[in-house]
Amino acid sequence: MDIRQLQYLVALAREKHFTRAAQACNVTQPTLSGRIRQLELELGVPIVERGQRYQGLTQEGERVLKWAQLILNNWASMHQELAQLAISDFGLTGRLVLGAIPSALPILPYLTRDVQRLHPQINFTIMSMSSEEILRGLNEYTIDAGISYLDNEPINGLVATPLYVERYCLFIPEDHPLADREAVSWRDAAELPLGLLTSNMQNRRIIDHAFEVAGRHPEPALETNSVINLYSNVRLMGLASVMPHYLLNLLGDDPGIRAIPLVDPEVAHSVGMITQDRDPVAPLVRAFREAATGLSAKRIS
Repeated sequence: MDIRQLQYLVALAREKHFTRAAQACNVTQPTLSGRIRQLELELGVPIVERGQRYQGLTQEGERVLKWAQLILNNWASMHQELAQLAISDFGLTGRLVLGAIPSALPILPYLTRDVQRLHPQINFTIMSMSSEEILRGLNEYTIDAGISYLDNEPINGLVATPLYVERYCLFIPEDHPLADREAVSWRDAAELPLGLLTSNMQNRRIIDHAFEVAGRHPEPALETNSVINLYSNVRLMGLASVMPHYLLNLLGDDPGIRAIPLVDPEVAHSVGMITQDRDPVAPLVRAFREAATGLSAKRIS
């Protein structure tokens, strides 16, 4: 058994197609299939359900996949640490794959900026994901770290680094009838044409719960998985939306939009970075944790 066999298996599980997996690994399809068959013989268990096309992994294959993901993650971390020892004067090098809930995407540049100041050779892949997708990505080692809610769904077995507390405002155009209010109740907000995140997002579930506590069940006029799209629809279409309080400051001073605190009930949830709880810690992940620890809530409030 060697690293390439495990890489081929992980690629096949990700692509769910032999030819695409082979292309992702820069080998021919017969080479990929043959190496996975060789892995099955070496381990003495069937890994792939046999058929004309990819039909999934066997029960044994799913367990092998878990080990393969862990081994490959440790292998990559070892190379990162050895590279750091070799070129310590120039900082770390490599790519961090990050997943973030949509409402937290605007604060990620604070973290990536702080990491790159110390390690200019680190690059990033950043993806908008639901909280459930982030937990799955960490479990399957397809992302290195996530930015998600810390106190609304279980994050057992992970290391959490708090970043800020998310509070909610009603975002409306400056000429809206409620624009002069100091605060708006969730009951009043429910009567407006609303744009909200899609129901698979934890942010939406938090908002729905707040409306439920207020005795309301609004039907949104628009649903999207993008906070920027919500903001644009407030700006251009005149919709109202419920978004985190810090968003207006991060997106720039926009005189065309008001962000009014929502009350009755008061709603606040902790958001932070989550990573696998492991020792040793991958050097790139350690650098990102340190940036998160040093990030003051005042800088994004």
